[in-house]
Amino acid sequence: MFSRSYTNLLDLANGNLSALDYGGSSGGGGGRPPRPRRMQRTLTTPGTLAELDEERAGSVASDVQSSLANDRIIVVANTLPVRCERRPDGRGWTFCWDEDSLLLHLRDGLPEDMEVLYVGSLRADVPAAEQEDVAQALLDRFRCVPAFLPKDLSDRFYHGFCKQTLWPLFHYMLPFTSDHGGRFDRSNWEAYVLANKLFSQRVIEVLNPEDDYIWIHDYHLLALPSFLRRRFNRLRIGFFLHSPFPSSELYRSLPVRDEILKSLLNCDLIGFHTFDYARHFLSCCSRMLGIEYQSKRGYIGLDYFGRTVGIKIMPVGINMMQLKSQLQLPDLESRVAELRKQFNGKTVLLGVDDLDIFKGINLKILAFEHMLKTHPKWQGRAVLVQIANPRGGSGKDVQGLKAEIEESCTRINEQFGRSGYSPVELVNRTLSSVERMAYYTVAECVVVTAVRDGMNLTPYEYIVCRQGIPGLDGGDAPKRKSMLVVSEFIGCSPSLSGAIRVNPWNIDTTAEAMNESIALSENENQLRHEKHYRYVSTHDVAYWSKSYIHDLERSCRDHFRRRCWGIGLGFGFRVVALDRNFKKLTVDSIVADYKKSNSRVILLDYDGTLVPQTTINRTPNETVVNIMNALCADKKNVVFIVSGRGRSSLEKWFNSCPELGIAAEHGYFMRRTRDEQWQINNQCSEFGWMQMAEPVMNLYTEATDGSYIETKESALVWHHQDADPGFGSAQAKEMLDHLESVLANEPVSVKSGQHIVEVKPQSVSKGFVAEKILSMLTENKRQADFVLCIGDDRSDEDMFEGIADIMRRSIVDPQTSLYACTVGQKPSKAKYYLDDTNDVLNMLEALADVSEEVGSPEESEILSPSEEA
Repeated sequence: MFSRSYTNLLDLANGNLSALDYGGSSGGGGGRPPRPRRMQRTLTTPGTLAELDEERAGSVASDVQSSLANDRIIVVANTLPVRCERRPDGRGWTFCWDEDSLLLHLRDGLPEDMEVLYVGSLRADVPAAEQEDVAQALLDRFRCVPAFLPKDLSDRFYHGFCKQTLWPLFHYMLPFTSDHGGRFDRSNWEAYVLANKLFSQRVIEVLNPEDDYIWIHDYHLLALPSFLRRRFNRLRIGFFLHSPFPSSELYRSLPVRDEILKSLLNCDLIGFHTFDYARHFLSCCSRMLGIEYQSKRGYIGLDYFGRTVGIKIMPVGINMMQLKSQLQLPDLESRVAELRKQFNGKTVLLGVDDLDIFKGINLKILAFEHMLKTHPKWQGRAVLVQIANPRGGSGKDVQGLKAEIEESCTRINEQFGRSGYSPVELVNRTLSSVERMAYYTVAECVVVTAVRDGMNLTPYEYIVCRQGIPGLDGGDAPKRKSMLVVSEFIGCSPSLSGAIRVNPWNIDTTAEAMNESIALSENENQLRHEKHYRYVSTHDVAYWSKSYIHDLERSCRDHFRRRCWGIGLGFGFRVVALDRNFKKLTVDSIVADYKKSNSRVILLDYDGTLVPQTTINRTPNETVVNIMNALCADKKNVVFIVSGRGRSSLEKWFNSCPELGIAAEHGYFMRRTRDEQWQINNQCSEFGWMQMAEPVMNLYTEATDGSYIETKESALVWHHQDADPGFGSAQAKEMLDHLESVLANEPVSVKSGQHIVEVKPQSVSKGFVAEKILSMLTENKRQADFVLCIGDDRSDEDMFEGIADIMRRSIVDPQTSLYACTVGQKPSKAKYYLDDTNDVLNMLEALADVSEEVGSPEESEILSPSEEA
């Protein structure tokens, strides 16, 4: 049966999940042994396994900080870096490390004494009866924890949602027809979520939440961060996406787009190969979740409910040590000699690609054909060797692609071929590493024309192979050279500044790039090769993993210094991280201080505090009006509405509250009671600056659809919440600079807020209002001994900051009870919070009840003499 937490997680993925009710069983060898590690910790939470049930889970709290040298990292991916095969006699299994796995090589960049544990699935169907023995063998010998997925679940998870939905979308293919990409299937999504849950269970079984780092890899496990963060609020989680991330215009077509974004935001660090991929992710967060990123000292971060989610941009590299050792293999020299003999006198261009619709293989062949036509000097001299690795693809798209490639090769060879010369050599098989490196060694140029690819390390491997093999060249080693033609749509393209970048869809320019690459002068070729080799040799996989884990450690430094708790259900779950001194305002505590005090000041914001921000009708209801009148009736109280709204609206709405003070337009206008005249809290009464600012604002309003100008008596506000998020923000920044330049000599301040740019007189703020009211009481010998300020937005932060400073300046009684309270659980200068407007009204109603209790005739008589005095 599913736990209730899993049911909650699928609140947004409705459907019958009974078909997915699997119970995964818990789960010997060869290969090189792993580095010495510490003793295994299969159960790190005190208690029995039954106590690990998610229905009883809470957050992990600890003040203990750890350093990388003493910690452990759990690397989680779809598949383990282990090869497994059934023994010939059918009894048991043999295991060895997968030497081609990135997961295996990333540990080269980690501290030597940092333990590495792997969690993932096996590329084999292990019977349930053998899973426990296999799991134990993998844990003991390889420090690997297998996640066994039932076959039906695995098919729908991997071949269904991963390969039919995510893979095409992340490579910019939309399912316009059922044959073009995969239409969204909710049952596949549910299988994806369940598979991620099973992975999380395997992680939790071996997890020490206070010591371990979690590093999740690739698009197969996008939902995993939510499961882990839900269980352990302070867990240190990193994620790296090895595929492209699509632009927001494509990503927004995914029906579960918000769920995946929110799950990723439960990580502490999210890694991408290129800035383009990171930029697309940030744009999605902005457009779909309203979360903007900030850049500080070279680091990009997203503020998500008090947590800073870091963005890491770092392309992965190759394993230099492994590649150099392979270059020493004895078979390589003979294989290179064979190829040089085969292509003697020919200029070899090489393509090495998986047989995949996104690799642009046929575009490359067509470009080569065009080169032979437009530059006939290469006919009989240039050869394109295309290695098409058939990597298990057998769908209709792959079969059609294969037929198209073979047809193009046949046509070109018939047209330009001659005895002893075939312009295109198509290799339709998987090559060994020795064969592949031999081809790299003899090729004058490698051509990569993928139309979309996450990284593609083929150019890196080629550069290292072209650097040379000791003893292979004979005599004095010549200067090394290599040349690259690469698609601008692959992840490694920005790193290879000496390569010729092409748009693979443009056959003409790709053909010209091929011609240029093999016609380049030898000196230029050598310089480009040297530049590339310096980068590739220093930015290898160890450099990548070391840099990533360093940034992950930096992103998690504050985990144990802040108060964290989880809120929300399903994929809406998130962790709120706030200062340890920030706490919820309880009615009992404030009522106790309220009763003891004799001179009180209550300052209240209006929108978002007394009425919800989401309501269309902003008129105060009867409850609000009654509470205001009850509080104002208490002679010990001075009550003010402090709002950014214009005075006419507030005056009209609170006309039935004769003793209520109002500070309108952030305090530019003030009055203490209904019968008093409005006072202007600013020496400047000239508003000529409005005639200067308004034309500038009109210019941006006309150019920005969805924006408008709000004209107040003392201020101008430009709103862009209904404009395109990206364009509106860009226009706001441009307008801010423009207005600051135009109004540089005017007595005004120009500030940006949430979806606004505001121009108002200098020294006008809610903080000034708070100081003036409290100073006024002190001058009247009624120094306040109770202050309550409540607000919900950035303008109220000035008020919170102001009353904190007032204490230091002795404007209030030293024993004053200060309550600065923000509405909503979010980072704030206030020390307290209330969840919403209902909490605010309930608390104010409790204070009003106290005032009414002490407001009896007998009590009034007792208070009168003191008031007269």
